[in-house]
This record gives sequence, structure tokens and C-alpha cells, in this order.
Amino acid sequence: MPYLSPDPDAPPPTQTAVIVPVPAAEPLIGQHRRHLDAAASWGVPAHVTVLYPFVEPAQVDDHLIATLAAVLGPMAALDCRFTRTQWFGQDVLWLDPEPAWWFRDLTAAVWDAFPHHAPYGGAHDEVVPHLTVAERRLGSLSAVQAAEQAVQPGLPLSTRIERVLLIAGTQAPSSWRLLHEFRLGAARSETR
Repeated sequence: MPYLSPDPDAPPPTQTAVIVPVPAAEPLIGQHRRHLDAAASWGVPAHVTVLYPFVEPAQVDDHLIATLAAVLGPMAALDCRFTRTQWFGQDVLWLDPEPAWWFRDLTAAVWDAFPHHAPYGGAHDEVVPHLTVAERRLGSLSAVQAAEQAVQPGLPLSTRIERVLLIAGTQAPSSWRLLHEFRLGAARSETR
């Protein structure tokens, strides 16, 4: 996964996240994310967040990987569709995953196993599964609206969700890297 290969000069990671990568979305939204999504500039692929911020990078060990594997192991792979664009106010443009309940259940299961790590640091009363396309803080409202107009004809986007990733990095460009990949619907996982 070249998008998770860090810049060799990148600083050591300061944070981690658990995400569901959605590589099938890259051809549709990648060019917009590169300019209008901060996470894309950090090297984070198109994704639906499961849990962020997660543990300190130094806390990632065999026990943590085994705990995540036990939580994720029973989860089946999923056929998913992104059928429409949505907004958080006029600040963030995102794709709406269906079924959203599956992503909510996944977040709840990981959070239950790691109760000291609330989604988004507890900043939101409700966790809304989403795939960010563009953020207004990185461009004008008209630029984000133009991204929406460009993306909509490519919807719905159908894909199979088969993996969950544990990644680590900083807010520096190209700093995020893969720590562990968990395969859904199977008893195996991979460390890189």
C-alpha cells in the first residue's frame, strides 16, 4: 500500500488510528482529498474511521494487537455502498456508507475493548460513519461544492470491506504508516 509508506524523513509517530480503508473510492475522490482533506496530505488513505485518536504509539504491542484481533475476528466482511454525499454543516463534505449500522457496531466493539479511547476524543455526542472528501478549512466553500459536483456522478460506489487497519503517524506530510492489518471474515491478520 504505497499510500501508507511514510516519508523516510518523517518524524516518529505521535498518534494512532483504527480505520476501514476504502481503496475503491480513491479514483473518485482522491484528487479532491489531496487538496481538501488534511488526512490525505498526512498519507492516510480514503477511509471510514473506526477509532481516532487511539492509543499512544508506544502502547502498540502484541497484547494490543491480540485484543484488536479478538474484537475484529468475529466481524464478517461487508458489501458496502456509498450512495450520496452529505455535509457536516458547511464545513466537511463526506460520503455516506450503507449500511452505516455496521460501521457504528464496529466502532462500538473496538471502543468497548478500549474504553479509555472514545471516538474523536469524545468531542461528538453521536458517531456518524463517514468517508471524508473535503474540508472547508483547506479551501473555499465553492471549492468544496465543486468537489461535490464532480463526485456525485460517480455514485453510487459499491465495494467490499475486508480489512481494518491500525495506522500511526503525525500531522506531518506523508507521515502515516501501517502498523497492522486485520482481515475480516477470516481468522488471519498481518503485521507489516
